[in-house]
Amino acid sequence: MRPFKEIKAHYYFTKEDEKRLLALKQVMEKRADRVIDAIFQWINATESAKKVFRSESLMKHVKNVIKVWFINLFSGKYDNFYYDNLIRIGQKHEKIGVEPHFLIRAINIVRNTTAGLVCEEPDLEEEKDNYLISINKILDINLDIILSAYVEEEVRGYSPVYKVKGKIVRFGEVFSQITSVFLISGLILLTGAVIFLCGRDIYEIFTGKLEHTIITALGSVLILWVMLELINTEIAHLRGGKFKISVFVGVALVTTIREVMIATLKHDSLEFIGALVISVLVIGIIYWLVKKTEEDRR
Repeated sequence: MRPFKEIKAHYYFTKEDEKRLLALKQVMEKRADRVIDAIFQWINATESAKKVFRSESLMKHVKNVIKVWFINLFSGKYDNFYYDNLIRIGQKHEKIGVEPHFLIRAINIVRNTTAGLVCEEPDLEEEKDNYLISINKILDINLDIILSAYVEEEVRGYSPVYKVKGKIVRFGEVFSQITSVFLISGLILLTGAVIFLCGRDIYEIFTGKLEHTIITALGSVLILWVMLELINTEIAHLRGGKFKISVFVGVALVTTIREVMIATLKHDSLEFIGALVISVLVIGIIYWLVKKTEEDRR
């Protein structure tokens, strides 16, 4: 499967599209039953589609699942968790033997019915075309991912090599998640140690040299701030956010700045202090370039 970011880029799915879909959420939640009824009206009129539902309880369960999926179209949050859910939908349909044609037809019904709902709302008239474009984009993305997952699952059933590849990929994904959890745990422990260091430095303000301890405490506070940024970045990455290299460069920058302050107070050699200042300058330029690149990619 292609990365979700790449798929969204291919469909020109932007932040503006996310905002428009989120703005439709309240309207669509109220009208969701009309969309579900339209889908099942077609299912009941199509013998080959009707055969999929072996009991009334199964039909009721599928209605609830489709309703949740439909409402999530307008959640405004389209991250890796959303992407993984679409992959599971495709895999599930392949396992129970639902033909891809039924998936395409169902999406088509959702597309037409939702377009009708938008046209019925007088408050949406002014931006109607933009709303319809955003709806079509998210439905096309859903269909793309679901069908791709469907095909991959089908191929996996026939190819032993693909089965092995799938297991390796799944193991890699699980291993990556576990490693990330350990990383966050380590960062939390390190942050606790920095809090202790910061508290000790603040305590020494009242017991030692005021000038020296204030500067040392300030350096510890800077490191604490960076550690919190590292934790927040890793949590955001686990939730599907972008990985920020600038935070790690910031750690090096803050650490070097702290060393400059301490070296100045200790009256170290000018050559050593000068080297630290040059290091701050170089790391600062790198930090600015990385930060600027990250902001340009938003």
